[in-house]
Amino acid sequence: MPVTMTALFGGIGPDWAPRQVPVPEPGPGQVVVRARAVALNNADASMLAAADPTSGGTGNEYQAGYEFAGEVIAIGDGVQAPAVGTRVMGTTPGSFAQYVLADHRHVLPVPDELGHEEACALPTGMLTEHGALSVAGFRAGRSVLITGATSSIGLIGVQIARALGASRIIATTRSAAKSELLKRAGADTVVVSGEQDLARAVLDATDGEGVDVALDHVGGQTFAACLPATRTDGAVVNIGRLDQAASTIDLDALSYRHLRVCGVSFGFTRAAELGAVIAAAGKALLPAVAEGRVRPLVDTTLSFDTAAAAAERLRSHQAHGKIVLTVP
Repeated sequence: MPVTMTALFGGIGPDWAPRQVPVPEPGPGQVVVRARAVALNNADASMLAAADPTSGGTGNEYQAGYEFAGEVIAIGDGVQAPAVGTRVMGTTPGSFAQYVLADHRHVLPVPDELGHEEACALPTGMLTEHGALSVAGFRAGRSVLITGATSSIGLIGVQIARALGASRIIATTRSAAKSELLKRAGADTVVVSGEQDLARAVLDATDGEGVDVALDHVGGQTFAACLPATRTDGAVVNIGRLDQAASTIDLDALSYRHLRVCGVSFGFTRAAELGAVIAAAGKALLPAVAEGRVRPLVDTTLSFDTAAAAAERLRSHQAHGKIVLTVP
C-alpha cells in the first residue's frame, strides 16, 4: 500500500481540487477500502458552495464525498467482517479518495452481479429509502406514495417498494416526459405535479382511501399535500427538501386521519444507529440487488480528472440519476 494518495478537496474554489494526502490507517472497528468508484450526492454541491472562498464561502478545506465502492485492503482491531479482499459499497465522509477509511458497520458486500460504478451509487438510496419505509411501519401488501420520484434516491425508493411487495406505488414527477421512466422502475400510477392536484390524484387512484405510506422527498407544500393523500392511520415520512424546508399543513388532515408524521436523516453522528439501518437494508435488499430488481440509474460516469464537469452536472439539476467518478 502506498504512503500517499489522491483525494478531492473542497474549500479551495468553486470546484474540487486534487490533493496528495497520507493513506489512512484503520483504527478499532474501521476498514480501509481501495475505492474504485465514488458517487455524487446533492449534499456535495451544497457543501462545495458553502466552502467556496471565491463566492463568499467559509474557505474551510475538507475532503469531499460520501459514497464509494471498492475492495477492503486493511481492517482494524475488532473487525470480524468484512474480510480483506471483500468487495464493498458504503458511505462515509471523505470518500472522494483512492483509499477510504470507514466504520465497518457502514459498508455492505457488493453482489457479484454488480460493477463498482453501479455499486457506489446505491448505499445512500438503499439505507435512506429502506430506513424510511421501516420507520413508517411498511409491510408487503401496503400502498406507497413517493414524491420527487425521478430523483436518483426516489427512483431507488420506487424499486425498493416494488421489491418489498407494495400493492400499489404512486410516484410523482414534475415532467410528464419522465412518466415512462417511473413506470419502468415499478410505479403503477404517475402523478405529474403542476398539472394535477396531488391529493386528488392519489385519492382517485386508491378509491378515495389514500395510500398507507407516503415518502416525501420534496418538502414545501408537497409535504402538506401528502397528508390528505394518506389513508386513516397511515404514515407520512419526510426524507428530503428538494423544494423547501417550510410547509404549512392542514391540522385537520393530520388529526382526523390519525396520521403518524416522521422525519428521517440518517447522518454519521449516530454511528451505531446508521450501522443498524445499513445492516437492515442489506439483509432485506441485497438479494433484489443481485437479481437486478434494485439498481441505481447512472446518469454520467466521469473520472477524478473531470471532477469539475461532474460538479457542474450536479449543480445543473439536469442529471437523470447518479453521477459517478471512477477512481484512478
